[in-house]
Amino acid sequence: MIRDFVAIDFETANREASSVCSVGAVMVWHGQVADTFYSLIQPEPNYYNYWCQRVHGLSQQDTDGAPVFEKVWRQLEERIAGVFFPDKPLDDRDMIAEIPFVAHNARFDEGCLKAAFKVYQMDYPDYRFYDTLTAARRQFGNALPNHQLHTVAAACGYDLRHHHHALADAEVCAAIALYVL
Repeated sequence: MIRDFVAIDFETANREASSVCSVGAVMVWHGQVADTFYSLIQPEPNYYNYWCQRVHGLSQQDTDGAPVFEKVWRQLEERIAGVFFPDKPLDDRDMIAEIPFVAHNARFDEGCLKAAFKVYQMDYPDYRFYDTLTAARRQFGNALPNHQLHTVAAACGYDLRHHHHALADAEVCAAIALYVL
């Protein structure tokens, strides 16, 4: 059972994986939420597709003054290090790679993270991702009509009220991970 992890969710501005416009993260330590993080991000490329905007409700106006991915990621790394490595300085950023990440449909979120790292020419640590979608399919099988985040959340007893808000999705992902992983 995974008890220490970071549940993460990205929203994108357009169909480019690197166009992350918000991130939500929930740091879980010993099975308890230890910290949360949310930030808007100025996407790269910096334009909004109608369909993506319709899903999460964010627009160019929301992110024009937001920091770029690299700055946001550095802030998130500091928060993660503060939870999992409180007595160590953040000299070795690869230590963050020791903590597993969890996402619902991890292929999407991991793809966003890798694409953003590439755009900003940042060295990508070999982060480990666990997928609550795959775990939910194993756990619930055909007992659910589908394995979308809100459906699995309800099956785990969690009421997802703000679907497609990155922090709300990361919070429910953390709850699902504790239930099915």
